[in-house]
Amino acid sequence: MAYRWGFADPWRELRQLQREMSTVFESAFGRPIEAAPPCNVFAGENDLLVACEIPGVTLDDLDISVMGDTLTLKGERKPADEVGAEAYHRRERRTGPFNRSIQLPNRVDPNNVEAEYEDGVLTVHLNKAAEEKPRKITVKSA
Repeated sequence: MAYRWGFADPWRELRQLQREMSTVFESAFGRPIEAAPPCNVFAGENDLLVACEIPGVTLDDLDISVMGDTLTLKGERKPADEVGAEAYHRRERRTGPFNRSIQLPNRVDPNNVEAEYEDGVLTVHLNKAAEEKPRKITVKSA
């Protein structure tokens, strides 16, 4: 598909470069580089919701912390089975430690955070800090 200036999709070229660089790192270091889990952040009027895909991670291997406007997820994906590396035909599911820091759009109340994990999706519910919540201002008439 040609774009306005006659160039092809520039993102396609960047994705190809990323795939090639990943292959170089994997072959040089013998394992894939750390892959942070993909996350969605939803902002409501008084709260934030963060949903991250972390299939295969047990609750014992997961650490969640919040400081100011940053949510940090640390964990480890362990191999599901004990098949030797030489037995794999294809190995695309990443294993190993991960560390993901997400800058939130607002400061949150660190004492009012709830998290649940279901079907490989971690959902973190954070309430905005009091100073971040909208205040209704009443207007007095003279």
